[in-house]
Amino acid sequence: MNSILPIALHELRRLFKSPLAWIILAVVQFLLAIFFLMLLNQFMNPVPWFAGHGLTEIVVAGHFQIAGIVLLLITPFVTMRLFSEERRTGTIALLFSSPITITELVLGKYLGIICFLLIMLLFIALMPISLLLGTQLDLGQLGAGLLGLVLLMSSFAAIGLFISTLTSQTPAAAIMTFGVLFMLWILNLAGSTGSEVFRAIFTYLSLLNHYNNLIEGMFNSIDVIYYLIISITFIILSIWRLDGERLHP
Repeated sequence: MNSILPIALHELRRLFKSPLAWIILAVVQFLLAIFFLMLLNQFMNPVPWFAGHGLTEIVVAGHFQIAGIVLLLITPFVTMRLFSEERRTGTIALLFSSPITITELVLGKYLGIICFLLIMLLFIALMPISLLLGTQLDLGQLGAGLLGLVLLMSSFAAIGLFISTLTSQTPAAAIMTFGVLFMLWILNLAGSTGSEVFRAIFTYLSLLNHYNNLIEGMFNSIDVIYYLIISITFIILSIWRLDGERLHP
């Protein structure tokens, strides 16, 4: 497993050599800064339905809610090149013939994407954390929200990783990844008109439902386990997909 870190660093360097990574970082920070200022303005000029809600509930939770939506939109562009680009350029054959295992290859690329997303998370987190300079926040809710964002990023990256193994067309990988993420994001709506059991199943499978619990400060191991299951499942599917392709080209 000694090859995982070099592969991750190579993937991270490849990302930052591309203008796409810098554009994504700039656009995400610009958009979130605007929404953050709008949330602050709402807190300073409260409307009736915000009565009784504190700064953390209005600004921090709202900031993380918007950040989750923005990540859903941009993660497909980050993950689309992971393996589809390798297949399109033909370098996938070189990777298959190299002495590294498929597991090392997949975990290395996944770790590289996670490092990039964590850098993005750092800048996202600095906005609500900066409020500590002038006021008090619910640190428990802030920590749960940050944990939720990390878990959400990890599951998004794992899904995008798997889909990039399915095609050599990077635009197709991005579109399919967005489709799957969006479906999982709004899945709880599918059970809104069904039976109680039907509603419970779809609510549990929804990415949004578990994320909302965490950003509202309700830490539950079930939510953490859900995201871990999603991430691990799609990483394993990626390994199986590439391993099968390596054995039966």
